Amino acid sequence: MITRHIQGKIHHRIVEHGDTIYIGGLVASDKSKDMKGQAEEIFGKLEDLLAQAGSSKDKLLSVTIYSAAFDQKDAFNAAWTEWLSPESFPVRAYIGGAELSKGTLVEITTIAAK
Repeated sequence: MITRHIQGKIHHRIVEHGDTIYIGGLVASDKSKDMKGQAEEIFGKLEDLLAQAGSSKDKLLSVTIYSAAFDQKDAFNAAWTEWLSPESFPVRAYIGGAELSKGTLVEITTIAAK
């Protein structure tokens, strides 16, 4: 069974299939923040969405990170390791060279278990 939540103009924010949760691209609202700040804001949004779907950051399976500033990967990783414990690290891809909206340094998509 597929369940969709939080419908937008062109997508749903969350889609569930069985015990798997898919969360579409999240970006920071405050574009004035640096990479670490944008990542922290996104992580907060992600935690809220995971909770709405009955999950948590400890149940992340896969995270794809699209970065417009690959040279700031260390700043992203600093926020990442403050947010997640090593035991909870999911599989992950960090893709640089992404063309994101103006001021957006990073966008994240996730898959989590329920």
